[in-house]
Amino acid sequence: MIRWRRGRVRQILPSWPGAVLCTVVVEPPGGDPEKQASTFPVCRALAYPDLVGTPEVGDTVLLNTGALDLGLGTGGYALVVALPERLPADRTEPGHLVKARYTPAQVTVHGVDEQGSEHHKTLREATGVDGMPVVIADLHSALPAVVAGIRAERPRCRIAHVMLDGGALPAAFSQLLWVLRKDGLLQGCVTTGHSFGGDLEAVTVHSGLLAARHVLRADVTVVCQGPGNLGTGTPWGFSGVACGEAVNAAAALDGRAVAALRVSEADGRQRHRGISHHSLTAYGRVALARAVVAVPRLPGRFGERVRSQARELGARHSLVEVSVDGLEEEIRTLPVEVSTMGRGLEQDRAAFLSAAVAGRHAARML
Repeated sequence: MIRWRRGRVRQILPSWPGAVLCTVVVEPPGGDPEKQASTFPVCRALAYPDLVGTPEVGDTVLLNTGALDLGLGTGGYALVVALPERLPADRTEPGHLVKARYTPAQVTVHGVDEQGSEHHKTLREATGVDGMPVVIADLHSALPAVVAGIRAERPRCRIAHVMLDGGALPAAFSQLLWVLRKDGLLQGCVTTGHSFGGDLEAVTVHSGLLAARHVLRADVTVVCQGPGNLGTGTPWGFSGVACGEAVNAAAALDGRAVAALRVSEADGRQRHRGISHHSLTAYGRVALARAVVAVPRLPGRFGERVRSQARELGARHSLVEVSVDGLEEEIRTLPVEVSTMGRGLEQDRAAFLSAAVAGRHAARML
């Protein structure tokens, strides 16, 4: 449930388009508002101006502190729910798609596939994605490495991102996405399901893939959830199970699915060491259509372990070993520093090279 707090903005921190980060002096539940602000704790809070308006120093804010109180990594901010003393003006943009439906924070967006969209006829008549390679990855942190792998083979390739709703719902939460778009490495982002805030909004991953191909004119599309990942330590209770469904969606639209394996040589949890059980479940059990599984040709005993684990997927999918040569250097040229679960390239090279080889193979399919 929501944990509500009231606070006052103390400072606006360096932010990025679509999101404002600030420090807030937080009143405890039942706190005396007449007390000195210095007696109350201070936290970092994130506001989405398109939803709640733009906070300024001195503003009273209503906060949801649930993620902060749980000590979450990716989502470890208080979230600004409202500026009760300075409500934003009504938005006048068109749009009839409602996302985060029937919650207090539901938003109305203009769908690329809705009636009234200039692209409605195109998407209504589209029957597939023309054999477009579709790279599918579990974590949002894989996105830049996949892009690096594509660009290693096809530097001028048009790349789109289709964002699933298993992690963060607002696309604006992703600083990675903002930088990749700003630097021209992505043609755009299509937010699907209940995720929102992309360059285009779509109802399903299917219409998102069609929009990536026929509206953004993508040569390759990368599908993954937004930042954050919900997992319970059980085989089926994790948001990355949607990777298997994305394989099915790509196949239904005559796309060519390329499965990126979630691999780690540094994760302390044995179920994620080597190939994560998430990948083995999503691709081995959920994906009913055939995909190409890009297996990184990593050196040493760890590489042998990954190749051995990947054979479990060979009955259902086509396994292709892909060289990692030159990919680390390509990743280092990105305008962002890659990171997954708090580990960078130096701490967990296998995680990023495994994502990059999927991009490399997809580019070679063009």
